[in-house]
Amino acid sequence: MLPFWIALQFLSSLPVSLPGMPALREMGRSLLWYPVVGLLFGVLLWLASHLLQGTPAPLHAALLLTLWVLLTGALHLDGLADSADAWLGGFGDRERTLQIMKDPRSGPIAVVTLVLVLLLKFCALWVLVERGAGALLLMAPLVGRAAMLGLFLGTPYVRPGGLGQALAEHLPRRAAGWVLSGSLLLCLLLAGWSALAPLLAAFVGFFWLRRLMCQRLGGTTGDTAGAMLELLELAVILALAVC
Repeated sequence: MLPFWIALQFLSSLPVSLPGMPALREMGRSLLWYPVVGLLFGVLLWLASHLLQGTPAPLHAALLLTLWVLLTGALHLDGLADSADAWLGGFGDRERTLQIMKDPRSGPIAVVTLVLVLLLKFCALWVLVERGAGALLLMAPLVGRAAMLGLFLGTPYVRPGGLGQALAEHLPRRAAGWVLSGSLLLCLLLAGWSALAPLLAAFVGFFWLRRLMCQRLGGTTGDTAGAMLELLELAVILALAVC
């Protein structure tokens, strides 16, 4: 179970303590548990939505979104902000893009991107709350973290010596394929035919974003992986709200 606790510590703000520095093999295996962490987040959002029944829909949606951000510690939003700044400020240059991503400061592009993403998530949650579609809340966190696993499985990591490189190099590839297949099946079981549009949106978004990363950087970084997670979560929840 150590790989699960590693994944939970890395992906969440929950108080998880590890008994020392884990081995690289365990770090790689922790990627297999990313979809499980996403499912856990979805269950917590579902339970919170159930407890908030009777609350006015806008407040209900705002509280769910707040919980969602708190659970992740805004980790992936930070990656999205850094990627947005770097993508526009990098002017197509690989080294400049990577350099801007390492800058902890956020520019106006990052702020606008975060506001728009959070606004769209809030509005989509509002629609789902009014429909009473609480169980569908499990899909977005699950798909986002399964996509992260898929990204590390099939995309080079471009920062030598980084944590992401250790994760990718020690990821059990065959097991990762089974985990991704299981995540897809679980989405279909949870939502039935309603899962098709969100999954299609996630697949299109995944391959489009991966292509952009490979064209600009030659692969992925921790920041671009976090940005992909946030954008695919958004794509899934928007598709659920629209369809």
